[in-house]
Amino acid sequence: MPRVRAVLAALVGIAVVGVLCPAAARAAQPPAPALATGLHISDGRLLEADGNDFVMRGVNHAHTWYPGETQSLADVKALGANTVRVVLSDGHRWSRNSPEDVAAVIGRCKANRLICVLEVHDTTGYGEDAAAGTLDHAADYWIALKDVLAGEEGHVVVNIGNEPWGNTNPAGWTEPTIAAVRKLRAAGLQHTIMVDAPNWGQDWQGVMRDNARAVHAADPTGNLIFSIHMYSVYDTAQEITDYLHAFADAGLPLLVGEFGGPADQYGDPDEDTVMATAEQLGLGYLAWSWSGNTDPALDLATDFDPARLSAWGERVFHGADGIASTAEEASVYGDGAPQDTEAPTAPGAPAASAVTATSVTLTWSAATDDVGVTGYDVVRVDGGTETTVVTGTATAATVTGLAPDTPYTFAVRARDAAGNRSARSATVAVTTGAGTGTACSVGYRVTGEWPGGFQGEITVRNTGAAPLAAWTLTFTFADGQTVTNMWGGTPTQHDGAVSITPASYTSSIPAGGSVALGFTAAKGTANTAPAAFSLDGAACATA
Repeated sequence: MPRVRAVLAALVGIAVVGVLCPAAARAAQPPAPALATGLHISDGRLLEADGNDFVMRGVNHAHTWYPGETQSLADVKALGANTVRVVLSDGHRWSRNSPEDVAAVIGRCKANRLICVLEVHDTTGYGEDAAAGTLDHAADYWIALKDVLAGEEGHVVVNIGNEPWGNTNPAGWTEPTIAAVRKLRAAGLQHTIMVDAPNWGQDWQGVMRDNARAVHAADPTGNLIFSIHMYSVYDTAQEITDYLHAFADAGLPLLVGEFGGPADQYGDPDEDTVMATAEQLGLGYLAWSWSGNTDPALDLATDFDPARLSAWGERVFHGADGIASTAEEASVYGDGAPQDTEAPTAPGAPAASAVTATSVTLTWSAATDDVGVTGYDVVRVDGGTETTVVTGTATAATVTGLAPDTPYTFAVRARDAAGNRSARSATVAVTTGAGTGTACSVGYRVTGEWPGGFQGEITVRNTGAAPLAAWTLTFTFADGQTVTNMWGGTPTQHDGAVSITPASYTSSIPAGGSVALGFTAAKGTANTAPAAFSLDGAACATA
């Protein structure tokens, strides 16, 4: 995901001529493994096990923030992509993607005949962003997934960490990158490893370019590929061609792991040259991103709908040197096997328990499938309409953010790796409790706003005589606003309904006291404030 300091456009000039010493570099190229078991590097090229030259043509998909958008992989495949780069979290900054979830993602990639690049996003901007995690922490996450990844060398590339260094001392990127690569190899992972550049992925100071030979040599398997992210730093054709040719001329493997086209406050990326040069040199590219961006200008599809491609999406998929005209399916899928079209059986009827004023826990018996069930969608049924409220892999889920003393009807659908959904289960009717009578007031204000997004603050005050602990705040956005990040609490959102549980340092509110929550959110043209708030099921006054 892009981030560039405003000064860069005026300062950056990427000089690459001769830096990688092409002739010597080719002579020193580590040999590919004698018996390749999957995707691997040979003579600076990404090859499949059969020796087929594989050029990635695809997109990025923000799975960790939108785990319910499982249809997206099938959609990008239908538009011609051969690869998808999937955003995951190791738990440092966002909710950790479980082994079961990662296995389901890989299964969906394979069912849709896509090569799957898996990346940890928590490392973004380390050294400059205090919230970012380390490459070492990310490496531990991949090692913990070793059993899930085993045997998937032909289908999966491991991208250790997204943009794992900011603009502060980017030279510090080299040694942790080498250490992380060695740690993964020592643990036995044989997959092709992808490493992102510093400077928020854009390498405008040339640290990755200048140290690429040493980093590549540190991988005893030689199966390592570099990833450059091209946003507003790369606003001239010369900068783009110089950088990409430097790696190609040196025989070092490279792809454009992210790039954007729409202009931002820092500049206007030259996406035409990115795509044309990648095609000329046979380098992969993965556009950012399918949907769900805080800045919707970077959405290839509007609201995850493949029938509503943005101008950016039309350019990437159907423009010159675009995905539809240049992507070739991986030969590992060349067996002609039909795609999975059989839906799972319907799950058992859900049973309700632990009913409160704002939540209910549902459990059900598992569905079956000819290939395998990968997840479940809990749906709220209202007449002839159903709305997905919880997604997950277990046969139990807790639905939160409900209104007190209100009847609801719920059911469950099962999903398989190809995105096939089952028939709906039988329904269960639930009426929430009456609430606790908590005395409260809530203040809500927008503290900053920009096209497509805004920042807000919520102040929760306990106006009662007793302290509050482990509270839940609920409200509804009227204009399709979507919370993208929050501090002081953890949000859960279904359509416009938002439910917030506190962080450890905001969980207790003394009598007469208050806590403040901050957040950023995506929005459209309207940004109406929520009309009402409830705390633990009781209506709050608005301050």
